[in-house]
Amino acid sequence: MATFSHSDKSMRPIQKAFGLSYFIPAIVVIAAVAIGFVQADNEEHERFLAEQRLVASERLAQVSSRLETQIHGNVNLIQGLVAAIAANPNMTQAQFSALSERIFSVPSQLRNVVAAPNLVVQNVYPFDENKQLIGQDYNAKPKQSGSVFEAIKRRKTTIAGPVKLTQGGHGLLARYPVFSIGNGHFWGVVSAVIDADRLYRDSNMSSDQQTLNIAIARRPQPSAKDVFVGDPAVFVEDAVRTRIELGYDTWYLAAVPKGGWLQEPPAIFISRIYAAMVAIGIIAPLVWAGLLMRQRHRNLIILQQREEELEEVSHRLGLALDSSGIGVWEYHPESGRLIWDRRMREMYYGSPDRDVFFYEDWKKAIHPDDIQAAQEELLQTIAEGVPYITQFRIVSPNGEIRYIRANGRVYSTAGREMRIVGANWDVTKDMLLQAELREARSRAEEQNTQLRATRRTLEHQSLHDALTGLPNRRFLDQFMEAGSGKAETSHRLAFIHVDLDRFKEVNDTFGHAAGDEVLRQTTARLLDLLTPDEFASRVGGDEFVIATSGPCVERRSRELAQAIVRSLARPIEIGGHKCRIGCSAGISCQTASMEEPRELLINADIALYEAKKRGRNRFEIFSDELRMAAVLRKTMSDEFLTALEHDQIVPYFQPQFDARTLQIVGVEALARWQHPQRGTLAPDRFLDIAESLNRAADLDAVILEKALFQSVRWKALGLDVPHLSVNISAQRLKDGRMFDRLADLQFSPGSLSFELLESISFDDHDEDLRTAITRLKSLGIDIEIDDFGTGHASIVSLIELGPKRLKIDRKLISPIEASASQRRLVASIIEIGRSQDIEIVAEGVETGKHIDILRGLGCHVLQGYAFSKPLAAAEFITFVENWQTRQRADG
Repeated sequence: MATFSHSDKSMRPIQKAFGLSYFIPAIVVIAAVAIGFVQADNEEHERFLAEQRLVASERLAQVSSRLETQIHGNVNLIQGLVAAIAANPNMTQAQFSALSERIFSVPSQLRNVVAAPNLVVQNVYPFDENKQLIGQDYNAKPKQSGSVFEAIKRRKTTIAGPVKLTQGGHGLLARYPVFSIGNGHFWGVVSAVIDADRLYRDSNMSSDQQTLNIAIARRPQPSAKDVFVGDPAVFVEDAVRTRIELGYDTWYLAAVPKGGWLQEPPAIFISRIYAAMVAIGIIAPLVWAGLLMRQRHRNLIILQQREEELEEVSHRLGLALDSSGIGVWEYHPESGRLIWDRRMREMYYGSPDRDVFFYEDWKKAIHPDDIQAAQEELLQTIAEGVPYITQFRIVSPNGEIRYIRANGRVYSTAGREMRIVGANWDVTKDMLLQAELREARSRAEEQNTQLRATRRTLEHQSLHDALTGLPNRRFLDQFMEAGSGKAETSHRLAFIHVDLDRFKEVNDTFGHAAGDEVLRQTTARLLDLLTPDEFASRVGGDEFVIATSGPCVERRSRELAQAIVRSLARPIEIGGHKCRIGCSAGISCQTASMEEPRELLINADIALYEAKKRGRNRFEIFSDELRMAAVLRKTMSDEFLTALEHDQIVPYFQPQFDARTLQIVGVEALARWQHPQRGTLAPDRFLDIAESLNRAADLDAVILEKALFQSVRWKALGLDVPHLSVNISAQRLKDGRMFDRLADLQFSPGSLSFELLESISFDDHDEDLRTAITRLKSLGIDIEIDDFGTGHASIVSLIELGPKRLKIDRKLISPIEASASQRRLVASIIEIGRSQDIEIVAEGVETGKHIDILRGLGCHVLQGYAFSKPLAAAEFITFVENWQTRQRADG
């Protein structure tokens, strides 16, 4: 227990207090509420204006997004026509109209398109409406054709306008400079007209539902002449703004509401009524509290009188028994006297001879850290008459610390003197036990906390990729499991399966550390494109799956996939080197037919395969046609494995002829699949299936063995076919079983050649392939470069490889009759072969004119349909017998 001494005067409350002192808090609050009311009103105005600007900005962003998407869509549609003209500079009007008709069948804002070789209009579409333009010379009107010359100068597409069209309305003029693919020379210009009025209407700029006045200019701070859409005054008002980057130009958009910015919130009057009601609700209780405090003061005076009347009542409890260990005490606040029984004197180490103790005796025994709390609780008991219930420590003369629990009650004597009577008991054993229990509990809680943290860490690591921090395949599996059977028509799911196109090249060239950096930068770019409701997961070495959902998931997934392809097409800088990786993506969207998420992911993978097959650096959307193609591919894959097992793969043979004597000097063995239902299939129907199944090496091995068997048969029949060429894939070159098998095959050195694609044989970073080629040469097997002139081989690499023959691709041979530049290109290749003592074989020889030209250019060997198509084994024997018989007869 504790006490303190104070005078009688301090215990007596002030008899009277009048005036406004009780209402000072209410007055202060009234002033504060008034200030807050004004400030809230101002903030509501500012918030309302900001909200209007936010809504206007969002609507303007929608318009700008539609404008940009549709302009790019129109421009990109014509790019296909430009590419076709570059490949075929002599395109006729009929070909031009056919191509244009397919392009214009796609919904767009295009009005017409014209092609002007040497800047003179020659082809138009639509023809009837625009045939009067034929013969127009852009050089004749340089002022009106400024955008044409600007496009030629920049060597890229430009857009001019909008301009007023003679056919009515306004349009944008897209100018495309065209350079011939054959020789790289400037061919002319393709011009397309984009209907500006329809473009603005389709972009929701001028519809009745549009609530904004929108203007477009070519400068961020335009003059009146720079504004080509809308009112120039919009740019000088307090407008929201954005811009469109077209790549060749930048448009700046500004907008204000059609009715102007509202200055007063519609519900401001109601808000003020609510604020007034709140103010009344705050002030009224304070006024009421002031009245209650005044009444309380009066009640304290009455209470003091009653306590003095009760002072004569003695209320001492004789409950302290020796066996209980409880000490009884009584404290007189006015005098500071303490009355302790025997147990109390023992507990506080007081002299047994003293009957009366004082406040200071008790205070000296209390632990210094507990004095303040004990005094405050006692003051509260004295001031408020509440029970005195506390606990504190005391220190014995020998330094031992003991815990004391005190419980007391206030009463007054008949003379109105306040007294406190109570009991103390020693709870040291209980406190020590509680301390031990608390310590044990604390240790247990700490261990539990560590275990929970460890579990969370392990769970996070098990669900996330260590390198990129993205969710992993297990996370995606759990996500799909949780979403199984929960598809809704109004809120559907879509997966975008992304695969990096040239990631292996980075690993092989710069090492795995560079590959890791590519993955980290790829992750950062993906995360920049995602909203909080979307996530990306890494499901393989260079594969990612993005999940998105919503009511418009088809449009969102398409826009997101396009943004991903564009973002990853930008160079990635690694150690001072700029690498272009690129990616392919497949999209699969949930429909009302309730596809399961796992089926959705399979569909996205099918779409990804289609994107890679169509050239990579693009995205494809899953469709029923792709599903059927995937089923067909799966069927063909199973049937191809069966074909390998049931000897359905056979060689066909196309003879090769000496360019001067036309004697048969060799033959190329070509793979054919004798399908029991589909008939004889060429390699373009099954070669990619063999590669995807990793069975291309088996295919090559079958053709090699069967071709060598036929070679032995030709010798036995007395046929003179001195040289055999077979195709070989990269898989076959890396197959460790190849050289073991070659050791068992019978062939003469120099009689067998392996044909390699140019892209395979010139990979500077694949030492395994180069080592395999060296070993083949040591076995007496010649190396031929197939499809030469269409790959990316350098002359230096050609010299290093030292092939026996180069086969000029049929794409280069076909146009040599009509194209002098093509003949010069073929002549250059033949000259390169001569300088390096390399034999030149021309594929695709179709006509007698081809034979004469190639013979005149010095080509060594000819192969093509001008002599013979690829033949089955029996047909080839008949052909060789007849040919060599005629040769001997002519000789």
